[in-house]
Amino acid sequence: MERQGNIRISSENMMPIIKKWLYSEKDIFLREIVANASDAITKHKKLAELGDTAAEEQYRITVTTDDKAGTLTVEDNGIGMTEEEVEKYITQIAFSGAADFVERYEKAGGDGIIGHFGLGFYSAYMVSENIEIFTKSYREGAEGVHWASDGNSTYTIGPCEKEGRGTKIVMHIAKEESEFLHESEIRTLLNKYCSFMPYEIYLNPKEDDKPVNNTRPLYLKQPKDCTEEEYKIFYRDTFNDFNEPLFWIHLNMDYPFRVKGILYFPKVKKQVELERGQVKLYCNQVYIADNIKEVIPEFLMLLNGVIDCPDIPLNVSRSFLQNDRQVQKIAAHITKKVADRLTELYRNDREKYENCWNDISTFVKFGCIKDEEFYKKVKEIIIFKNLSGEYRPLESYFGEEVSDEDAKEGKEPQAAYYVSDENKQAQYIKMFKDAGLDAIVCDTYIDPHFISYIEYKNPKRVRFLRIDADVAGALKEAENGNDSDLEELFKRALDGKNIKIKTEKLKNTAVPAVINVSEFMRRMNEMHSFYRMGESPEDLTLVVNAACPSVQAIKEAGEDAQKVGATQIYYLALMNFRQLTAEETEDFTAGYSDLLLNYLKKMK
Repeated sequence: MERQGNIRISSENMMPIIKKWLYSEKDIFLREIVANASDAITKHKKLAELGDTAAEEQYRITVTTDDKAGTLTVEDNGIGMTEEEVEKYITQIAFSGAADFVERYEKAGGDGIIGHFGLGFYSAYMVSENIEIFTKSYREGAEGVHWASDGNSTYTIGPCEKEGRGTKIVMHIAKEESEFLHESEIRTLLNKYCSFMPYEIYLNPKEDDKPVNNTRPLYLKQPKDCTEEEYKIFYRDTFNDFNEPLFWIHLNMDYPFRVKGILYFPKVKKQVELERGQVKLYCNQVYIADNIKEVIPEFLMLLNGVIDCPDIPLNVSRSFLQNDRQVQKIAAHITKKVADRLTELYRNDREKYENCWNDISTFVKFGCIKDEEFYKKVKEIIIFKNLSGEYRPLESYFGEEVSDEDAKEGKEPQAAYYVSDENKQAQYIKMFKDAGLDAIVCDTYIDPHFISYIEYKNPKRVRFLRIDADVAGALKEAENGNDSDLEELFKRALDGKNIKIKTEKLKNTAVPAVINVSEFMRRMNEMHSFYRMGESPEDLTLVVNAACPSVQAIKEAGEDAQKVGATQIYYLALMNFRQLTAEETEDFTAGYSDLLLNYLKKMK
């Protein structure tokens, strides 16, 4: 016959788990203890609003270090506890006093109350060998209560003398954790975890001392009430960055969920790589963690900012978020607000937008790749600088959509040429400019990935070619510029150079030849290099300009002169494409010396 029983949890087995596995960082205990103190004050404040008790003129939390006694103390003037409540909330692991309060005082609501799981207090045992509680309830006639335990299976409890309501937690710090007795260490932790808590926190207070926290951070104000200078000061104080941000987005939403915060666009220090920012996540002004990807989309982590969301569902350690639909909605809203702000700046202050683009472009491109909804919202405001240094919308380089029937007949989407290095590709840029053609500048770390993404999203409207990928196609003067005799001449002269030969009549007659590199093979090589998979041989084509007088002169020269001339033209083209190897430099120098010597002899 089946029977029902109760599962029993032994505190001897539970405490080692809490100490070792519940929290990701042991210094987080201070946040938990101070947050509990903040909850105690919030409870008293709510009861005062209901008329159940008198309001306090000044709520405060005091943190005291005592190196000689080996103690760290956190004291509040909040609601306090009776002996019965200590037995109920402290000795029962995972029984939440906050949740019980909200249930009992339903009118007061749970706004501003942080604790939910009843485990925060026990985090202090990660650094303490013994903890004492001195507490006195707000209730009239209540006595002081003293509780003490080393965190194992036993505790002592009894009456004590205590002036005024509230709770004092005295942590006897373990010898191996003595750094938590240093005022400087505790100040650092308070600044990290408690900098925006809603009640003043004092550390080892002296006369006329100032609180260590800011109880009314700027993000809690209405955007219309904030000045530009206040935004800059808040940025500097929060992130210790004395470089002014480019601009910012003030989040202020109360429905269907509550989100407040400020996201800053910092000035980029390096264009060659993605720089990670710092987005601090808070819940009711209590620090949770940095860069939580469930609430902060990955691409937004390139920014600096503070986001406070009381509606996020935390797990027991408050260090990670439970992933649910509410969290996804919050993340989507934040993404939308960022896209709206960028669009507003583009439309209302185009000059500022263009001035900032060099710094924000990496963020925008990364956001498009990582978040399709973000791409849909900002695709019309993505701009690129052209060869004249002017910014144009990316979509202005798109052509008409190629129909399926035209695609079957070999028609390709419009080509959009781009430059990846203005110095290395100077010769190609000059040829494009002389021919009245244009290209966009793609010289950031993310651009190769971004243009591939744009092609993927617009396969029938655009294909990107680096400026050295199809010079012949872009600059040819006539449809039929092939000269078979000239082509054979160069093939013989360059036998063994492992390069394809092609002749075309180009618009710029001064350039004897250029190197074309296969766009597909180059991208494959770049991808292999990125993933350290090795590289394939270069797929290069020497495009000989049949319209160039120097090239035509080679045809009339003798066989030896043809070989020297063709080789020199090849190396000149190669130098405009990449740096020569040591062997190529030696060969080019020898050929050039012979050519110069013969020329000087002829000039006599």
